[in-house]
Amino acid sequence: MEPLLRVENISKSFPGVHALCGVSLHVMPGEVLSVIGENGAGKSTLMKILAGVQAPDSGTLWWKGKEAHFNSTSQAMEAGISLIHQELNLAENLSIAENIFLGRLPTAWGIVQTKQMRTRADEYLRRVGLNIPSSTPLARLSIAQRQMVEIAKSLSSDSSLIIMDEPTSSLSAHESQRLFELIGQLKSQGVSVVYISHRLAEVAQLSDRVEVLRDGKNVATLASDQINHQKMVQAMVGRDLNRYFPHVPKKSDAVRLKLEDIRVHGRPEHSINLEVRSGEIVGLAGLVGSGRTEVIESIIGLGKVLGGSIQVDGKAMRLGSIRSSIEAGIAMVPEDRRHMGLVTSMSVGENLTLAALERVSRYGVLLPGADRKVGQSQVDGLRIKTPSLRQIAAYLSGGNQQKIVFGKWIIREPKVLLLDEPTRGVDIGAKQEIYGLMEELAERGAAILFVSSEMEEILGMSDRAYVMHEGKISGELGRSQLSEQSIMELAFGRSLADA
Repeated sequence: MEPLLRVENISKSFPGVHALCGVSLHVMPGEVLSVIGENGAGKSTLMKILAGVQAPDSGTLWWKGKEAHFNSTSQAMEAGISLIHQELNLAENLSIAENIFLGRLPTAWGIVQTKQMRTRADEYLRRVGLNIPSSTPLARLSIAQRQMVEIAKSLSSDSSLIIMDEPTSSLSAHESQRLFELIGQLKSQGVSVVYISHRLAEVAQLSDRVEVLRDGKNVATLASDQINHQKMVQAMVGRDLNRYFPHVPKKSDAVRLKLEDIRVHGRPEHSINLEVRSGEIVGLAGLVGSGRTEVIESIIGLGKVLGGSIQVDGKAMRLGSIRSSIEAGIAMVPEDRRHMGLVTSMSVGENLTLAALERVSRYGVLLPGADRKVGQSQVDGLRIKTPSLRQIAAYLSGGNQQKIVFGKWIIREPKVLLLDEPTRGVDIGAKQEIYGLMEELAERGAAILFVSSEMEEILGMSDRAYVMHEGKISGELGRSQLSEQSIMELAFGRSLADA
């Protein structure tokens, strides 16, 4: 059978970076091909070339047996290739329907046929399991719901090949399962899928073949009977990760962060009580939408707090004030790093010193060389892969961007570190480095409270864990009590005594 897509010896370079070096692969009709590798391996660059976002420096692409050159995403979409970006590419000021058909709005005599557009959009929303009217403004949707809109947008183009770049990074288990069912339906209809994910269990479940990239090169192709966690990890990083989670449980009596009867906007009927001790790593588990992020944001001052008390080292802080939270020694690494954690148009050095300008300036003027000295120490200490401090942050891989967000707060030596999905969208090697960083900060005495949708992270890195259900804490688990079953029972609102 003729491959639907075939690329040979594709290369692409950026200033200071060889993103792809002679990469080749093919995709058969109705096949799910997963492309895996560490951040910086070249996965996203290759996908952008396939989808017409970027042009290769050299190499050849064949589409349906003919040599092809896509100079734009619209050309690729017209040919039948669509890309679902890891970083969502939607317009908040438009409705769901307008986003789905953006650039392809149905018109008659120059007038947009709104009713027809919404009817068709509702059909695609039903296919992805999103039961929201397509007339809803996108700005009202959560990140997970926006991800499903991206998938519906791709389906609406009737593509022969759909490229999915980390499609489940912000989806719940239920939403992810709906996506997997949808991929199965697409396969049965002869549609091919190129699937990129750092969640290797998903890769093993979905893939017909796996292509492994490392440092911009092909290093392995795994057939269906070869796809397992150990072989994928070995191929990606070139070594065994014998000790994936570095956490060593600690005991401390000094309460560093304490929440008493905190009530947050949107869940005013529930009071949140929790505490994190010095040197302790505490997980905050629960299903997507359970209120975990709202609790984290209330502590840093992003969310509206209706009542209660937040204390750091026994001192109550002013609620709803980001400045007061930072001055009290609280720092936060948000889930959406590109929009809330970084200024992507600024350089690596500028981002690293952004949270501690008082250390590199006097009277509002930057001290000569101070920003470079502070920034370089973070680049070296965190092993951030960048050509220089002047490199624009937007051009770095997801894992290196996440390290920058960590680094800018580490400079302040925080007493309390809040992490919202700290390893979202980063590769297995970068994950381990982030776990090591969490461990190092805890050893220095920081109190760490982290939200994660990955069960193995909660189990592997937590001294204790609080579990949330519909806006309230349904239970607290010590390390000896932590198990997948106990967390899920509490996440669904059942007490362990009822289990």
